[in-house]
Amino acid sequence: METVFEITGLTKIYRTGDVEVRALRGIDAELRAGELAVLLGPSGSGKSTLLNILGGLDVATAGRVTFKGRDLTGFSERQLTTFRRDHVGFVFQFYNLIPSLTARENVALVTEISPNPMDPGEALEIVGLGDRVDHFPAQLSGGEQQRVAIARAVAKRPEVMLCDEPTGALDSQTGILVLQALAQTNRELGTTTAIITHNVAIGGLADRVFHFADGQISRHEANAKRLDPREIHW
Repeated sequence: METVFEITGLTKIYRTGDVEVRALRGIDAELRAGELAVLLGPSGSGKSTLLNILGGLDVATAGRVTFKGRDLTGFSERQLTTFRRDHVGFVFQFYNLIPSLTARENVALVTEISPNPMDPGEALEIVGLGDRVDHFPAQLSGGEQQRVAIARAVAKRPEVMLCDEPTGALDSQTGILVLQALAQTNRELGTTTAIITHNVAIGGLADRVFHFADGQISRHEANAKRLDPREIHW
């Protein structure tokens, strides 16, 4: 498979006064085109820091990240903004929907600034919400709101989907629906997908699982077969 992200010697240090926090301690890894990867580990292990650097939301202290051969670590803030807009879809634990807009309108906020978007209704169909396009967030369940957030990311036709604890605020049954939407997007659109979680069971969905501890990847493993989200035992 084509390498989408190549990560070499990546280090991130946060400084507050005389205090240093080493969030990443020399990460080496790659993410491949079309794969679904799970970044697994406890809070504070460096998963979110790595995801934010891959998505152009943060910059490394040292090391290198390339996106399809382009050196992201050398990008200006303007270049990173363009990179995020054109190539990356984000899904976070909290949905960040605008309460006064319908599901369709929330998705359309992204499509209006994307170079090659799909119709908002089509994106909502992909995540199983074709019949809820005119509902406001307050009229949707937590799982439905998260699926609107996924549709908003998908509608950009991104090459990469970066998902930070997308089921963290949901019960298990609702979480399964959200994971089904992410797995379907990965499978049907071929979007390289990385999911952060502390839930070991979710690793079964992945092509590869990266285990994090103390700012490092302690090991990574490939699954012989990806599980369907409905096969997961939470």
